[in-house]
Amino acid sequence: MEKLASLSFYIVPVLISIIVGFGLIKKVNVFSSFICGAKEGLYSTFSITPALIGLTTAVSMLNASGFLDIFSSFISTFFKAFNFPSQVIPLMILRPISGSGSLAILDNILSNYGPDSLIGKIASVLMGSTETTFYTIAVYFGAINIKNFRHALPSALAADISSFVLSCVFVKLLLC
Repeated sequence: MEKLASLSFYIVPVLISIIVGFGLIKKVNVFSSFICGAKEGLYSTFSITPALIGLTTAVSMLNASGFLDIFSSFISTFFKAFNFPSQVIPLMILRPISGSGSLAILDNILSNYGPDSLIGKIASVLMGSTETTFYTIAVYFGAINIKNFRHALPSALAADISSFVLSCVFVKLLLC
């Protein structure tokens, strides 16, 4: 284990040396390229900041207002017909919006029901098989100034819904 730890200590310096060496072989001004990339990174950061602030504010408002709990109880009757555990519904609602918020809900589910319970397993598979759709669209589309999402949002939400349903189905079929 100590050899693995000492190996990981050298990975980053070796990787940087390989990149710089390759740049020198190709006769690229490595420092200039680094500065240009850093400028582009800062520009991207500043261009997506308004979308991230808006998204973070919206998620905080959903949590603080109790809307998440109200909406969860409203749609739980629909999901009970499909034998979907109501305890996982808040995770299902928040996962496409916020990674950190959904991680907090997953932690709560695992603390209350245990990681080996049916609810814990479904929540874990759901968390791993879905994406923070709105966050991803805000970051990536905002970084390249795309205003019209067209088919990206409906396709991504359809994939999320499929993952919600299939996580429940597969856990019940394969893990219980």
